Amino acid sequence: MGDVTRTIVLTGASDGIGAIAARTLAGPGTDLVVVGRSARKLAPIAAETGATQFTADFARLDEVRDLAAEINSSVGAIDVLMNNAGGTFNPSDRTADGHEPNFQINHLAPFLLTNLVRDRLAAADASLVLNTSSVGNLFGHVDLDDLDFEKRRALGLRTYGTAKLMNILFTRGIAQRWTADRIYSAAVHPGPAATSFGRDSRFVGLAYRSPLTRLVTITPEQGAAPLIALAERGADPSVNGVYFSRHRANGRENRQAHDRSLIDGLWQRSAELTGLA
Repeated sequence: MGDVTRTIVLTGASDGIGAIAARTLAGPGTDLVVVGRSARKLAPIAAETGATQFTADFARLDEVRDLAAEINSSVGAIDVLMNNAGGTFNPSDRTADGHEPNFQINHLAPFLLTNLVRDRLAAADASLVLNTSSVGNLFGHVDLDDLDFEKRRALGLRTYGTAKLMNILFTRGIAQRWTADRIYSAAVHPGPAATSFGRDSRFVGLAYRSPLTRLVTITPEQGAAPLIALAERGADPSVNGVYFSRHRANGRENRQAHDRSLIDGLWQRSAELTGLA
């Protein structure tokens, strides 16, 4: 990249793989913007990396709108947007906006944020939107008439997996719509990293905290590595619309993941629900 400074916006930066990615990507050639839910938890990361910090609770779409306005006023262009915030949540809860929390926090909020900063992504010579997905997408099922799981049984793994499937569908939606602006997008499963992931979901949290977890999980550093590698690779057209399972392109995905009607339908419904339509 030479002496060119690039701007990276990273959500979910206060702990886990996001915090590790922030520390690794920070440096003289990078203007780093970090976003987290807790200002107290985010402050040490921002201080350590020299990043600009903003806080937003993705369970409140108005806070996402405010966040986008703050980002738009503080940067001229975004080279890499890393939509990494998210987790597993109790599907019987509802957000401040009335949505099932896995759907809103993992998909709807980053969909809204990405659309609201699109002009900054387009202002870069070329840019990358990187969405943190999961192998859990295999357990998901998108029903455009029941995005909030009001008609279906809302099991934790199904609701989380559906949101992670939506991350891939959103990635492909960007690839279909924004390539003319040289805005590219990829999705990545970082691996089963041993972090505080799952703390908001009793079932998944217990599974991740059990002694058996140590046999199947990787370190947070290993989990962050695929995100870091793709962010450093940047706006490469060859990754556009691709789902990576860790470092491997074209990882195992749900059979809905390439459904053109779902890619378009989810985009349209999401735009309607966030007031963008």
